[in-house]
Parts: sequence; C-alpha cells; structure tokens
Amino acid sequence: MFVIRQHGSLGFKELSELKYSGDTETGKVFEQKIEISYEGEILQLRRVVVKLNVPTRDKEWEIAIFTNIPSSEVSAVEVAEIYRNRWKIETLFQTVTENFNGEIQTLAYPKAALFSFTFVLVAYNILATLRGALGSVHGVNKIEVGLSDFYLVDEIQGIYRGMMIAIPAPQWEVFGTYSLDQIAELLQRLAVGVNLKRFLKATRGKKKKKEPLIVNRNHRHVSTARLLEAHQKNK
Repeated sequence: MFVIRQHGSLGFKELSELKYSGDTETGKVFEQKIEISYEGEILQLRRVVVKLNVPTRDKEWEIAIFTNIPSSEVSAVEVAEIYRNRWKIETLFQTVTENFNGEIQTLAYPKAALFSFTFVLVAYNILATLRGALGSVHGVNKIEVGLSDFYLVDEIQGIYRGMMIAIPAPQWEVFGTYSLDQIAELLQRLAVGVNLKRFLKATRGKKKKKEPLIVNRNHRHVSTARLLEAHQKNK
C-alpha cells in the first residue's frame, strides 16, 4: 500500500471524472479512478485531489495524490490527511537540513552524528514554538505560508551572542520559575511587537516565456572557433 504525491512527469489515464468527497482543514477533496503504466504493467489507482484554501510555498493551489489503498478501507479525505501528516514530517527534515545544518559531513561516527541531530531537533522544537506564538497573534495561515524559517533562524543566530554578552546570566534565571502558561503568555506578548515584514519569504516572479528557437535548415550552424580559425588563415 502506498500514498504518494503526483509529479508532473508521471502521466496517467483518467477512468472517471473527479467527484467531490469532502473537506479537510486545508481544502476541498475530490477523487477519481485512473491508471498508470509502471515498469511495463498497467496499474489502476485512486487519484485524490485537494483544492487548497491557501496556496503552498510554491504558489500551488492544488495537490494531487496517487494511492492504491481501496476506498472501502480509507476514504479520500483520510488519504489527504495521511499525506498532509507525511508532508509535515518532510518539511521538518527539510528545515533542519537547510537552516540548522542537521547533516554535518565531517561527523564520521554514527553516535556523534545522532547526538548532533538530537540537538538539531531540539532547536527545531524551539522554532516551532516561536512559530506557534506568532501564529496565535498574527494568524496561523499567515505564518505557515509567508514566514521564512531561514530569515527567522538567521535573526536568532545573529543576535544570540551579543544578547548573551549584554544581558548578565542572573537576569535569565527568572524564566526558570515560569509555568508553561506564563511562558506562553510572555511569548504572545512579545509576538505582538514582531515586524513580520522582516521575515517574509521572498516572492517568486512570474516565469518569463522563452522565445521558440528558430532553425534555418538552409544555413548550418558554424562555431565561433571555426570562424576565427578561418580568419587567421586568410591573414
């Protein structure tokens, strides 16, 4: 059994029209029967399409999923939820790899690499806490779609050392006495003053349409090197 995302290079043949199946937190779910050719075999699958309420980071409004799980066992909405949970895990590993250097190549010993990676996961939990506090104040969708983990992590890394020098250690001890509710309330108060514009993702511009290459079959291509060589001989 599998649940995978449909990629553009993977073609398929429609066996039925898309049919509405229900709603999730992220959008409306549709389903249809399809078939694909895989390693010389014809496979009949279910294609689950989620029409999103909010676009992805790549500005996509629709996600398509292939699965061979029978509809009698798992509904289309449940398939969409299964993939959404998997996508969150994939996003986590992408974040720790790109922003926290989660895979240090010079750590040749497996135990050392695992020890380092556990610290990366702790750092990710801190980042997730900050995102949660910002989302509770500025809106979850705005944080999920617009906030850049890279800019946020870069800001923290940039000011941490100076802050540790400027503020004596005893000043931090008071936070050890706070309850979880008090910490959450403090983070929300601080989140109100955050200027989100400093940490927004860079927006991608529209792709420029390439002009089609015009080939004149009556005139074969001649390399620049060949033209220079001919010029030197004629001198």
